Amino acid sequence: MGGNEGMHQKKHNSGVLRGVRILDMATFVAAPFAATLCADLGAEVVKLELPGGKDPLRTFPPLQDGQSLYWKVSNRGKRGLTLDVRTPAGKEAFLKILPHFDVLVENFRTGTLDSWGLDFSTIHKINPSLSVLRLTGFGQTGPYKKRAGFARVFEAMSGLAHLTGEADGPPQHMNYPIGDMIAGVFGAFSITAALVERAKNPEQPGREIDLSATESIFRLLEVLPVEYDQQGTIRERTGSFSAIAAPSNVYQTCDKLWITLSASSDLMFKRLCGVMNVNYLTQDERYATLKARLNNISEVNTLVADWCKKNDFKYIESMLNEAGVPCSRINSMADIAKDPQFLSRRAIVPMSDPDFGTIASPCVVPRFSDTYVDEVPRSGPAVGEDTDVLLASYGFPVDEILKLRQLGII
Repeated sequence: MGGNEGMHQKKHNSGVLRGVRILDMATFVAAPFAATLCADLGAEVVKLELPGGKDPLRTFPPLQDGQSLYWKVSNRGKRGLTLDVRTPAGKEAFLKILPHFDVLVENFRTGTLDSWGLDFSTIHKINPSLSVLRLTGFGQTGPYKKRAGFARVFEAMSGLAHLTGEADGPPQHMNYPIGDMIAGVFGAFSITAALVERAKNPEQPGREIDLSATESIFRLLEVLPVEYDQQGTIRERTGSFSAIAAPSNVYQTCDKLWITLSASSDLMFKRLCGVMNVNYLTQDERYATLKARLNNISEVNTLVADWCKKNDFKYIESMLNEAGVPCSRINSMADIAKDPQFLSRRAIVPMSDPDFGTIASPCVVPRFSDTYVDEVPRSGPAVGEDTDVLLASYGFPVDEILKLRQLGII
């Protein structure tokens, strides 16, 4: 493994999931992100790939000197193992290593593992306590179960994209696969829930976890189903302002910066009126209550927008914070890199990397007592960089490892 062996083998031992062993055989973003979040909290995660590194994320931008920075951050804290489980010898080796893990993570189309002879029943015969997270676009059942899916598909089908954009414009997506990341968070939550159950009931067989990325996003749109069911309301796009709170919007300052503020409660609106020196609005029946402001939402937003256009950002931010009105500048990544709050809490930390020395990465979230924010796992592994060491630790003799390599299975 070369001169970086010591750095590569450095373990992240302070996390609350230390001792948990996860085998991540998923590709791309959502399911691997679930495993990465567990690695952040101390779990030992092994990244299993096909020989040759065919995961699409390895060639996904942004690229630096031919290396995917996305891969390095998205798979941080993992060790690298290659194994072609589609072959008879690879399947045999896969089943041999399964007893060494608590959780298996996969995101193949429904039925793929079964077609390789690695159905849940077969897996459980080898390791009855193993939980398997199956993260797919639409779930293990239903008419869409074998459809291909990516973040934008999940965002569209779940109803999230329908809410995003201007009222008179088309639905929009973010310039980021937020649907994948949401599914990944639900994946990590699912893993830890299964682990808690097993900790309380050691004899409990491992769980098969059927996680739909589309349902993950839909779950976040909590009130929309009841809103439609009980009131027949279909919530629509409204740009940046909220249809259930007023004023709550994005406004431009006189120095051409963008600020978001929310003064939806009557108390917050009163505070905002004081800052704007228009206290009389709190006695105006058109604005005195939230219900009244919602009925006159365009007028409310115009009043706030006009005030923001007359003042610069620093003045507005200072006055609103002093009055206790929630607000923030709309930050770019460049703004975040120098923001005092992010700097104070070291929200961006240097992560060790064999190619670039260190690279910037978000800190571990959340923060538990007796851990340190700078204790961030190293960047994602090179293709199979730990294969020999890991297989030896799983009981494979040297000659068997050599044979698997000669056959191209590792």
